[in-house]
Formats: sequence, structure tokens, C-alpha cells
Amino acid sequence: MRHFLAVAASAIALAGPALSQSASRPDTPPREAGAGAIPAPVVSVTQHTGVFGGQRISYRAIAGETYLKDKNGKPLAAMTSYSYIKDGPRDPNRPVTFLWNGGPGSGSVWLHMGAFGPKRVVVPSDARDDGAAPFPIVDNPESLLDVTDLVFIDPIGTGFSRALGDTDPKDYWGVTKDARSVAEFIRLWLSEHGRWNSPKYIGGESYGTTRAAAVINELEGGYSDVSINGILLISAILDFSQASEAQGNELGFVTNLPSMAAAAWYHDVVRNKPANVAEFVDQARTFAIGPYASALIKGNALSEPEIAAILPDLMRFTGLSERYLRQSNLRVPLGRFYKELLRDRGLTIGRLDGRYTGVDYDNAGEEPDNDPSFYGIDGAYTAAMNDWAREGLKYSPAMPYSSIGGVRGWEWEIAGSGGGRSYLNVAPYIGRALRENSSLRVFVGQGYYDFATPFYGAEYSLNRPGFPTDGRIEYHYYESGHMMYVREQDLRKLSADVRSFLRGR
Repeated sequence: MRHFLAVAASAIALAGPALSQSASRPDTPPREAGAGAIPAPVVSVTQHTGVFGGQRISYRAIAGETYLKDKNGKPLAAMTSYSYIKDGPRDPNRPVTFLWNGGPGSGSVWLHMGAFGPKRVVVPSDARDDGAAPFPIVDNPESLLDVTDLVFIDPIGTGFSRALGDTDPKDYWGVTKDARSVAEFIRLWLSEHGRWNSPKYIGGESYGTTRAAAVINELEGGYSDVSINGILLISAILDFSQASEAQGNELGFVTNLPSMAAAAWYHDVVRNKPANVAEFVDQARTFAIGPYASALIKGNALSEPEIAAILPDLMRFTGLSERYLRQSNLRVPLGRFYKELLRDRGLTIGRLDGRYTGVDYDNAGEEPDNDPSFYGIDGAYTAAMNDWAREGLKYSPAMPYSSIGGVRGWEWEIAGSGGGRSYLNVAPYIGRALRENSSLRVFVGQGYYDFATPFYGAEYSLNRPGFPTDGRIEYHYYESGHMMYVREQDLRKLSADVRSFLRGR
């Protein structure tokens, strides 16, 4: 892990936008770093109507750049966002919700075009590959525009967002540096749109939940608070010790086990299979935190009778053979699990969504060649984002949209509670915010078949000392994976669950 570099917070200001009120595209694309003078930010404003949550809504869409500046007014970076604002007189009770995805290095395309934006792309609900264009891009009645204005943010290095001039993009690539830039964008947006006294929600998916925790720390951790009403954690990863399979670290094996049980249940490799996955994973939770955790912690002191006692349950919950579990010291790294679970069928399973299956070059390997649950959806989402931004919103920069993967050299370390450096666990930021903001509530949405951010890991992270136990954290579960909204039934359930959460303040 790279050493953390403390970065002083820059004074960041919003440059006056150049608005395109008509259907015409921006004539002058922003210049790339080093190309000379930097023009004004480009913004396109268009008008739309749609039916969301059963209500017909007229709204204004604002797609474009906000310039982040230093204290002398020099533009440092262009952060792109997509704002959807309901038309009509301002309602002081109407919330605004800021959303992003993860990576780090992912644009907001997934939540934008899959879950909550006014348009979405349709991919197969039953975990089949999305194929090739044309992909169905349809009106999204599950969008939340009936209950909140929406702002989708692409952090620097994602989407069309980028460093300007001689600015090094790595100035924004780190847990804390990234969170500071997003928090400053939120402050600028609130000022630009006169929404400082509106209810405010922030949220993300995957690493976007890590970002959400870091952003709440930037917004509420000082004396110039931006008080937040709620945090949406969709497919949460907060404590990264669970993601490490380093020798001697047992926690991840414990928190991953219920997700393994879910996949084993889904693919029918469970003896005496319960009627529903929720019942089976609940049994797996009890086993994982009890007999299994105890056995792993004992290490070499675990006796043969003790091994024999836990093997039947471990076999049942993982769907793996006694021989394989013994050979792996009762600890199955996730990559091996994806390959081993259905090896006898010549199939692998997905990391982002264990419902998906793939076929490798051969069946003898230790881990899969690729993740079928990612290559099964990525083409559709990239095409949809480009089509909606460039054609629907009339915002078409002369550069490719970076869906994911354009960020390198991320700084992972954060300051620990004792003042030194800490392993990456941002959950305490949320605990502190809950203790110090009595109105703050947290929504946690997890897919049963998600191995990238296992659901039991989220439960573990938010159940530590320092978290209030007054019911302000609520959990919702879905019978799909990381992007639970790719399954039509779960998209509807997610939309209803979040809508209820927003109304529940």
C-alpha cells in the first residue's frame, strides 16, 4: 500500500458556465491538459418530461462541467455531473440526492443508466450476456424524480471528468483527496442552485460507498458542516480488511461464507435445500460467526475431531467436497470458489453476480479467465451512457466516456483514530456522523450473490462499537448481485425501498 500524502484542501470555486439552452451541441470542446488557454466550462441544459413513481414530472436536465479552482482562481479540473431538477416553484421540503459509482475509477453510468436516472438500459434479468447493440434504452419509471432531485457525479478521471492544464490528475486520486473534491463539488452545487436548506442525501455503489463515508467525513467532520439527511450504501465495502486474503487474516473467509452459501443455493448444489435463499444464508451467518470463525482462529491448534465436526456444515454451505476443503485448510479464496463450485459442469460463476456463469478456455485452472457478470453487461451500459449524454442531453465532448478503469495509482491509506496511518476502514466515519447528527439515517442495499462486496461484510462493518443501535441503519436484500438493478424485480424493489427511505425522514 502506498504511503498516504497529506493534501491541503484547495479553495475551489465554480466558474460561470456556458449554457446551451437549445438542442445544439457545444461547439468548442474543452481542451486537454497542456493545450493552452482553458475555455469556459461547457454545460448543456435541456427540458424533458417523464412518469416516475406514477407521477408525470417535467424536469430540467443539466449536463456538463464544474471547474475546480485553486485559491487564485486557476482552473485545476473539470468535474462532470448530470443534474435532474423538477420544474416549478421551489419546494423547501424537496430533497436533492447526489450519487456516484465506485471503482475507484468508475463513472456514475451504472446507477445513472441502470437504477435511478430517467432513462435506463435493459439487460437480461436472468443473468444472460447482454450481447451487442442495439440495446434497449427506455424510459425509467423507477427513477426517483417524483421524490428527489438527482445529481449524478463523475469524479476526476471518470466519465468526461479530467484534470486541466498542468494539473496532475493524481492530485485527486486517493481516498481523502477524491472525497474532498466531491465534497467541494456538492458545496458548489448547493450554492449555484440555492439549495443549502434543502434535505440532502448522498450515496454510492461499491467503492462509491467507501467514497460516501469519506465524503460525509469531509462534509460533517469540521466546523462548516453540510448536514446530511441520509446516506445510500448500495453494495457496500467499508472495511477493506475483509477483502484481503493474506495468510493469517481470517475475517474475509468468515464474511464471505454466507455469499458462498447463496451461490451454492442458487446453482442447486445444496443438500436439503431450503425453500428460499434468505433462510439458507441466515443459517450460514450463524455458522460463519460461530463454529467456523472459532475454528479458523484456532489455526494449527484445531484438532482433527474439531475439523471433522465442522466439515459437514462447511460442505453444505459452500457446495464443495470434503477433499477440496481439507486441501485448502478450510479456507477457500473467492477466486478458487468461482472456479470450483461448478467445475463438474464445466462452468465458472461471476464475481459481481454469482448467478452468471461462464466457460473458460479449459476446466483445469485455479481461477476463472474472466468475470462473466461484468462482460455480461458492460457493453450495454457504455453504449447507453454515450447515447443518452450525446443524443438525449446534447452534451457531447470530443473525448471518450471512461466507464471504468482510467484511474491508476490510487492512494488508499487514511488517518487512523490515533492520529497515525490506518488500514482502510471508513465505517467509523459513518459511526461518528450518526453520533453527531441525530437526523442522519443510513440505507444499506445488498445483493445476496455479490462477491465483490459481500452482504455479511457490510453487516459486520456497521455493527461495531461506535454505531448507534437506535434503528437509523436499515438493511434491504435483493436476489441478484452487485448491480442488483439488472434484475427487473430487484430494480422495482430497490426503487420502492429507496423511495420509502427518502420519504421516511
